[in-house]
Amino acid sequence: MARVLLAGESWVSQATHYKGFDSFTSVTFHSGADDYIGALNRQGIEVEHMYAHDVPDRFPADLEAMRAYDVIILSDIGANSFLLPQDTWIHGRSRSNRLKLLCEWVKAGGGLMMAGGYLSFQGFQARANFARSPLAEVLPVVMSDYDDRVEAPEGARPALATPDHPVAGAWRSQAPPILGYNRVNAKPDAQIVATVDDDVLIATAEYGAGRSLVWTSDIGPHWCPVEFCQWEGFDPLMAAMVQWLQREI
Repeated sequence: MARVLLAGESWVSQATHYKGFDSFTSVTFHSGADDYIGALNRQGIEVEHMYAHDVPDRFPADLEAMRAYDVIILSDIGANSFLLPQDTWIHGRSRSNRLKLLCEWVKAGGGLMMAGGYLSFQGFQARANFARSPLAEVLPVVMSDYDDRVEAPEGARPALATPDHPVAGAWRSQAPPILGYNRVNAKPDAQIVATVDDDVLIATAEYGAGRSLVWTSDIGPHWCPVEFCQWEGFDPLMAAMVQWLQREI
């Protein structure tokens, strides 16, 4: 069975409540990965979910630790979380560059996926900042150096671009619209599997002995709305992307 690590796709919110003269704050934790993990589980794929706040100190810091996984998925978590462990950020100590190690891991045979979001690719106000990171070499797309979000509250329709790609075999009927994505451009040697409003939705590439793949929308609401998560093709499509990365299809 494939060993899959999903890093990110969670957040902590703080709210201030005003009630007349008095006010107080509350803190809540949220996971945006429940629909995605459920879809993979129903297709027989188990996922280890590393929450975003754990990534700076718990994400694998050497190749041996990374080799515990066949597929690593980065979703809605920026480059800083990998570059600034507490030892570096707080104590000023030198530590490994996990993004450079990810490149080596893929080149040696690993499967890397980046999913879209406000802190994916370049993201909101370019804060994800992967365009300037080592992963720019590994991913099958060229990222902009500015805020790359496309908000489509009216809905943007996904479409197959390469029907004979192994991932495309999981497409079921017409996919519902999505509500946003990160705009990127496919590299010359990449395969565009699916598009959204003529932009890349799914693209794949070989890198050394490994593979990389992008899904430029969310893996759950808000960009990937409830209707999409309930679409008959959601489970097999999400699973097919992981299976392609681990060379099962």
